[in-house]
Amino acid sequence: MKRRSRTGSRLAACGIGMAAVLTLTTVSVNAAADYPPVTYDRLANAQSDPGWLTYYRTYSGQSHSPLKQIDASNVAQLKQTWSYKFPAELKQGFEATPIVNGNYLFVSTPKDNVYAFDAKTGEQLWKYEPKLGAESFKTACCDVVNRGVALYGKNVYVAMLSGEVAALDAQSGNLLWKKQMFEPGLGYAFSLAPLALDGAIIVGTSGGEYGIRGYIAALDPKNGSILWKRYTIPGSGEKGAETWPDGMQAHGGGAAWLTGTYDAATQTLYWGVGNPGPWLAALRPGDNLYSDSLLALDPKNGNLKWHYQYTRNDTWDYDGVNTPILAKIKHNGKDYEAIIHADRNGFFHAIDRETGKLIYAEPFVKATSVTGYTADGAPVQDESKFPKAGTTIDTCPSFLGGKNWWSVSYDPERHIAVVPALHACMSLSGKSVSYMEGLPYLGEGFEIKPEPGSQGYGELQAIDVDTGKKLWGHWTKMPWNGGVATTASGIAFSGSLDGHLYAFDISTGKVLWESPQLASGIVAQPSVFEIDGKEYVAVLAGYGGANPIWGGPMAEVAKDVPRGGTLYVFALDRS
Repeated sequence: MKRRSRTGSRLAACGIGMAAVLTLTTVSVNAAADYPPVTYDRLANAQSDPGWLTYYRTYSGQSHSPLKQIDASNVAQLKQTWSYKFPAELKQGFEATPIVNGNYLFVSTPKDNVYAFDAKTGEQLWKYEPKLGAESFKTACCDVVNRGVALYGKNVYVAMLSGEVAALDAQSGNLLWKKQMFEPGLGYAFSLAPLALDGAIIVGTSGGEYGIRGYIAALDPKNGSILWKRYTIPGSGEKGAETWPDGMQAHGGGAAWLTGTYDAATQTLYWGVGNPGPWLAALRPGDNLYSDSLLALDPKNGNLKWHYQYTRNDTWDYDGVNTPILAKIKHNGKDYEAIIHADRNGFFHAIDRETGKLIYAEPFVKATSVTGYTADGAPVQDESKFPKAGTTIDTCPSFLGGKNWWSVSYDPERHIAVVPALHACMSLSGKSVSYMEGLPYLGEGFEIKPEPGSQGYGELQAIDVDTGKKLWGHWTKMPWNGGVATTASGIAFSGSLDGHLYAFDISTGKVLWESPQLASGIVAQPSVFEIDGKEYVAVLAGYGGANPIWGGPMAEVAKDVPRGGTLYVFALDRS
């Protein structure tokens, strides 16, 4: 087992990566035994599992737990069971969801470290610390974050900023294999939690601001060999290439940087695609497929079943990666197997997941560039909101979106989605730009502004998914960047930048509990799990991500939020 040198420790403390990749794995002599293998059958039936086996708990993307032990009558009795403070040099955003299988709890941290704990006691079982070179951080757009791991068999899988996907032994933390998917520092990166399917580990690239050509890929869980690879921007001569000026597809963006969802019944993989490149749409007239789109894919080969485009010829960085959540809805008297999705462009969508046709789209924040949708599902976009080189426009929402990547939770019994919304607008100025490898490829400058008439930057909303209409909202002066986890007992857990984890009544929005002051603000999603008949809630606190880098006045109102990461686990106090 390799040990970390003192020189390496000093470099890491300064935030400087080593040129070589050094793998450090530390194993506790008291590591828990009897790790339960995570089979495809368990993943496909994860809703009945007491753990939290995958990024959104289940393939559906609902981030909803069937547990009921913690409810409105006793949630005020929640107490901290244990916590773990991560090394001081990790002062970036902690964006991972705690993943739980049996007694094992796994989290990833900034700079792609992975930790395993005993979920009941907090004992650290092992940690994996890849020493990434400085080039791995060069084209990380929005902090050096990692959003979590995937479990499959007896392995843990992590995708890294360096372009590597690694498989670790879940019980010991030992490195089993690594696959280099691209060279770091040239534009591509990985920041998402992989998705484990039947015999495949699915990943998608980051890098939409650097002129990449995004892709989604499936890897063999046994050795990392590539099973298939699908580019999100069609190449010259491929279907959809005609929606681009010839030659611009090669650097057309379309990053696929957030974990998708999966319908096991129809064997359909749903994955969101990000913004086109460069940002300035005047340089690339056309619809620019498949940017800002939802793709329905065959998981066996990556072939496209259908697509739906939320924003065409996007010039506002409205992206399209936000989670496509599987839901059953009743709209205008008709039942649908649907995808629900809160888009960066400010609209909450319901899409027929069998056909890809729009059911409805309703604004959930102020939206002035995309103003609505036609009867056939095409976005209606205000032509005066497209900047050209040397001109400036004002629009809402900002490029950070009406909602960014933060997880929505959907309660299928109450037909309510709980959405962390962002109320901000922007000025956007156009300027000429040419592609240069490894450098930003934007063609626009921006200035964040408050949304006129809003009560603050943040609002946790509840939306009736049958209609798309808001039921309640909980406002905050600071942005609400925490993901949401709901439970069958009617509780919604979500954390805020003020350093508290909250429990809300899903139906009314009433605050039922808030944690004591935590060490930092929360930008991650909680997970809810059960061990030996006891229900727990876990969340990472650690402010960072896009807001402090790009948020302007939103970053200013949060400037006093402490940095650094801590994992917290709560349970009912029965004393």
